[in-house]
Amino acid sequence: MESGIAYESYRVTSPLGPTDPIAGAIGLLRPRTVIDPGLHAAGDWALRFDAFAHVKIGGVVFGECWLVLDGHDPVLLREGDIYLLVNPPAYLLASHLDAKVTTAQSLWESATDGVARIGPEGKEDIYLCGGYFSFDEPNAPILVDILPHLVHVRADHPGNRLLSYLTELLGAEVKKNAVGQSLVLDHLVQILFVHVLRAHAERADRPTGWLGALSDNGIGAALRAMHADVARRWTLQELAGISSMSRSAFASSFKNQVGTTPLEYLIQWRMSLARDALRRDSHSISELAAATGYESESAFSTAFRRVVGASPKQFRDATHRARADVDVPVRV
Repeated sequence: MESGIAYESYRVTSPLGPTDPIAGAIGLLRPRTVIDPGLHAAGDWALRFDAFAHVKIGGVVFGECWLVLDGHDPVLLREGDIYLLVNPPAYLLASHLDAKVTTAQSLWESATDGVARIGPEGKEDIYLCGGYFSFDEPNAPILVDILPHLVHVRADHPGNRLLSYLTELLGAEVKKNAVGQSLVLDHLVQILFVHVLRAHAERADRPTGWLGALSDNGIGAALRAMHADVARRWTLQELAGISSMSRSAFASSFKNQVGTTPLEYLIQWRMSLARDALRRDSHSISELAAATGYESESAFSTAFRRVVGASPKQFRDATHRARADVDVPVRV
């Protein structure tokens, strides 16, 4: 029987993209990054932001302020803190909870050279920087459905020294107008995003879903193995062995933590990869069958239809028609 230690050193190159679970999920999301103006503020102020689809990320380079999501208790953000907002309702950033509120949009429109300012220049109580991600809509639930509206990583969180350093780098880069700035900012925000996800997954009160399960020495090892070799014809016995658990204990623990059975999770992940490849028209159907562990195109097509509700060819053709601006619904 294979052990978890033996499998950790086994790496597979997949034709469908990254084999690391978080990298694979973000790859399917195809994030488009936008950097907000850096916010320099002094005195009393409060900014109201509209509800937002997908993810916003920010960090306090210095100072502190309040973050108030509609329907949630206020949260004090201190220097070095990072926050992630996932499909957030309308929210406030404010120096004080009773400060006069203005709209963030009007302030952003007045920003110059990537800087939005409240109060006199040269006097600053706080500097905030960040941005937001828009995701490929059909795949967005892979991540946003398993995260809370607010992920708050405090400056005193173990390992947050690196996060604080990344925030400082982001803040410094926003102030520059240097060659290659957009590329640097895009990569910095995505690196910060991954580190926040790691910190969230490693919390003592581990989040539900596959992200939280990754930090479990048993279930996490099986998840990493499935992602590393998605084409392998995994059995429950093999996955239980990697997790150093009995079959029954593994199956029960996996379902409790991830919300589905191990083999159903594998099928769903395979079909997510297949849908993405069909949208991009990057592989033939026979290539997809082999890359996702099916012995034949027919077997792959049967599994795809069961999960997606259409054959691979129907799905691909409908995607092509939708791109040509023909009003054809695509079930995803």
